[in-house]
Amino acid sequence: MNIWLGCGGYSNTEWAEEGLIYEGVRKDAYLEVYAQHFSAAELNSSFYAIPGLKAFEGMVRRAAGHDFRMAVKLNKVFTHDRAPQDADFDRMLQSPEPLREAGMMGPYLAQFPYSFHRTRDNRLYLAELTERFAGHELAVELRHGSWDIPEVRGGMADYGVIWVSPDYPPVGGMPEPQVHVTGEVGYLRLHGRNEGSWWEGSSAAERHDYRYTRAEMDEWAEKIALVEGELSELYVFFQNTTKGHALHNIPMLREALEARGLRVITPNPADTGRLL
Repeated sequence: MNIWLGCGGYSNTEWAEEGLIYEGVRKDAYLEVYAQHFSAAELNSSFYAIPGLKAFEGMVRRAAGHDFRMAVKLNKVFTHDRAPQDADFDRMLQSPEPLREAGMMGPYLAQFPYSFHRTRDNRLYLAELTERFAGHELAVELRHGSWDIPEVRGGMADYGVIWVSPDYPPVGGMPEPQVHVTGEVGYLRLHGRNEGSWWEGSSAAERHDYRYTRAEMDEWAEKIALVEGELSELYVFFQNTTKGHALHNIPMLREALEARGLRVITPNPADTGRLL
């Protein structure tokens, strides 16, 4: 099993603070520096506007020379508005072609909101969406707890869809923090455990303001080790990027995984003298 570790997004301007990885780095060089430290990233910008071919070509150039994968988040028209047109599908499927050609393409990520409950209409919509992405790796995050049943994961396995295993704050009503396998590829998103701001937080940064302890990283390493024989690839993305929390947690998880004999894809960072 190859384990790819990274963050939800790579352009966090907070990481330019003293001692963090972008200190003194131009914004147009962020991805180049990021790829020196981490083997994978989730592309967040595609949620707001689908980049064109040239934008993806630029990403490939900046990450070139590294064993690197990028998961591409589906635009909000697919998951929140849920009214995609044929042109949206065409652009979403065609624009990342430079990543595929370079061997850097990870799964697509469909991040549905908590309000997307398990109803008949929503089940039908999800089935239609997965059909349109057939032939591509599609990871689906379903935040409402009504989806967290074996029958749903069995259906996803039948359709070749990746269940996104989450780590949420223990606030109830959402899927449990377990690694579930629906195919050869696994996908884990670690959101932090900030109970106080998950529902009341005014921004994603506030909700994800949490730094995992070493014991919590050991806990996840144990869960990952249990499915080692069932997966060929596992993507692990930390969403607690605010204040640089993820930059500290990823090395913790990497060490815990390697201590258990698991294969973590690790870049060889340049000697920049920065954190990590």
